Amino acid sequence: MQQLNEEITEVKSQKLVIVREFNAPIETVWQAWTVEEHYKKWWGPKDYTCPVCKIHLRVGGKYLFCMRSPKGNDYWTTGEYIEISAPNKLVYTDSFSDENGNQIDPPADISSSGLPENVKVTVVLVEKERKTIMTLIHEGITADEMKQMAERIWNEAFDKMATGISRV
Repeated sequence: MQQLNEEITEVKSQKLVIVREFNAPIETVWQAWTVEEHYKKWWGPKDYTCPVCKIHLRVGGKYLFCMRSPKGNDYWTTGEYIEISAPNKLVYTDSFSDENGNQIDPPADISSSGLPENVKVTVVLVEKERKTIMTLIHEGITADEMKQMAERIWNEAFDKMATGISRV
């Protein structure tokens, strides 16, 4: 029984859960996640940009995103859509890649922090009184330090999303 409890604790410790409320209808938040020109406006932490965003929104479809740092460093990610239930749920894999979408090891400047090679991201959207409650579940993060960094990065990106959505 103790081993089972330890395994459950380990699984829970590998998940980051963030809940945010957006002052926008669910369709607007869904588009922020699934439409290239909307996604480019918010992807990445504060002061980062997203110069490239390619979304093939279908189960088995791939995406390719570039996140550019203020110093001009590019970080590419790719993955595959596992589940799409518009406008309520999006599930996809996520890993570092090169500019052609080939999966690679995490970049050397951040790999020492325990970043996994491949993770799963689930986004659940629920509309309530013309506002949208978004729950993000980021699975596969093992190190506490990495989980804290991922939470900061996601929240900075969601701050940008909230600002962009409020202008729609």
